Amino acid sequence: MRTATKLCGALTLLAATGVAFAAGGDLGQTVKQETNWTAIIMFLIFVGLTLWITKWAAARTKTAAAFYTAGGGVTGFQNGLAIAGDYMSAASFLGISAAIMANGYDGLIYSIGFLVGWPIITFLLAERLRNLGRFTFADVAGYRFRQGPIRTFAAAGTLVVVAFYLIAQMVGAGQLIKLLFGLDYWMAVVIVGVLMMVYVLFGGMTATTWVQIIKACLLLAGASFMAFAVLFHFGFNVEAMFAKAVEIKTNLALNDPKVVAKAAEQGKDVMEVAQNVGRSIMGPGNFIKDPISAISFGMALMFGTAGLPHILMRFFTVPDAKQARKSVLWATTWIGYFYILTFIIGFGAIIFVLTDPSFLDAKGALKGGSNMAAIHLANALGGNIFLGFMSAVAFATILAVVAGLTLSGASAVSHDLYATLFKEGKADSASELRVSRIATLCLGVVAVLLGIAFEKQNVAFMVSLAFAVAASANFPVLLLSVLWKDCTTRGAVIGGFLGLIASVGLTVVSPAVWEDVLGNPKGSAWFPYTSPALFSMLAGFLGTWLFSVLDQSEQAKKERAAYAAQRVRSETGFGAAAASDH
Repeated sequence: MRTATKLCGALTLLAATGVAFAAGGDLGQTVKQETNWTAIIMFLIFVGLTLWITKWAAARTKTAAAFYTAGGGVTGFQNGLAIAGDYMSAASFLGISAAIMANGYDGLIYSIGFLVGWPIITFLLAERLRNLGRFTFADVAGYRFRQGPIRTFAAAGTLVVVAFYLIAQMVGAGQLIKLLFGLDYWMAVVIVGVLMMVYVLFGGMTATTWVQIIKACLLLAGASFMAFAVLFHFGFNVEAMFAKAVEIKTNLALNDPKVVAKAAEQGKDVMEVAQNVGRSIMGPGNFIKDPISAISFGMALMFGTAGLPHILMRFFTVPDAKQARKSVLWATTWIGYFYILTFIIGFGAIIFVLTDPSFLDAKGALKGGSNMAAIHLANALGGNIFLGFMSAVAFATILAVVAGLTLSGASAVSHDLYATLFKEGKADSASELRVSRIATLCLGVVAVLLGIAFEKQNVAFMVSLAFAVAASANFPVLLLSVLWKDCTTRGAVIGGFLGLIASVGLTVVSPAVWEDVLGNPKGSAWFPYTSPALFSMLAGFLGTWLFSVLDQSEQAKKERAAYAAQRVRSETGFGAAAASDH
């Protein structure tokens, strides 16, 4: 690991000097561009490096514990960087900066929503997860419950979240590489799928961890360079940057036929209306306009973080609860810093990208779709070399996230279903590892096929659905099973499935899917709001509470009596080390 740490540091230094960065918007319908050889060369260098790491990790991945959790030997600092690398997806880098470029301050709802979920994990879950679990969050949720029903639910919730997150990342990768590398879309998706399967199949969690750490270093370094370059242009005067952005938005509005028509309709001066448009990026109301949608969307982003299986799984890679807490502290630090950078990058894109005709098509729209704002800004600030670097790192970002997602999905199949449910805990490590690798292959093939099938679809709703499902199904069951002594198997399973079905069902009949994807007439959606989390999360919590309270069976009494022992284990860690050694 010392070698990999030095390598990571060297790459960070390289990026910081400028030589050579979740969840999720649609990357737009891109047009195949000329081949960017700089981007391809840097991409190949990164792929070669990560394949070497995979080879190095494969020699250390001989047991199920090593495959799932790197043998529990990752330090808190390393795991914090890896969590940040797992969490800072291409959607965060490309999507949030694009949302801020389009909507100004309103785009911050993504940054704030994604970030504020971490205190919940820090104070309520991180330590308990490490003390109670071995490989998956089902180990924690089902600690004192009947294993069959709870593992079935946990696997279903995990695979649904993983599937929608995977589709979004695969489509994002395909559109990005189609724009930048000149490859066909299907080729880009297949390349991502093959590389992801190689990382997970041979290196397991060890390789995935180090790919995520290196990617996090490169992403933070590249984003830092972009943000500091933007601020340097204004003498590090943030107020001057905002004033310039408002001025540019006002000038663009003056030449917008819609603004001119609106002024004529209202009988106002065009300049007055244009100034209102320009100033609107400094206030709320451009993105989510009704309070219920805002609350529901925010709840999905905030509580969904605490229910994402590939994030929760990372807390089992550290040796003890102290390192788990340290992991969250470092992860929150890096992620918070990164989201501050995306805010500056978004306003920088208004100033440097929207005013440069070379980044716009004949209709005045951004080439490659609106979510290419950060990539074009990299070109404006650092030329073709920096554009190539940021393109390669954006692609690497997707690779790292996809690898983490696949690993959590494979562990749900092999550990929760095969080893615990079908083999009743009697599966040996070798057979469990074999099933996990078969599941990885299957997930990889499914991800590639779905990525190709969804090429022309908007992927934003898939990421929001993943967070809504995690918040509505996984989070209520996880929280109540750990903190509420009266929670029972029946309540957890019924409540969890209610949240799962409600979140998926309401999303399908929302405008994002019913109208935009399925092509039904505007205004025909059965569910009018942006995100279902406010309603489906309530269904998950109420269902878990109600069916637990109504359950007076002998099994339920035993589960309630077992809570005292679970609480001691979760808060002290007594017995956790022995369980991790199995």
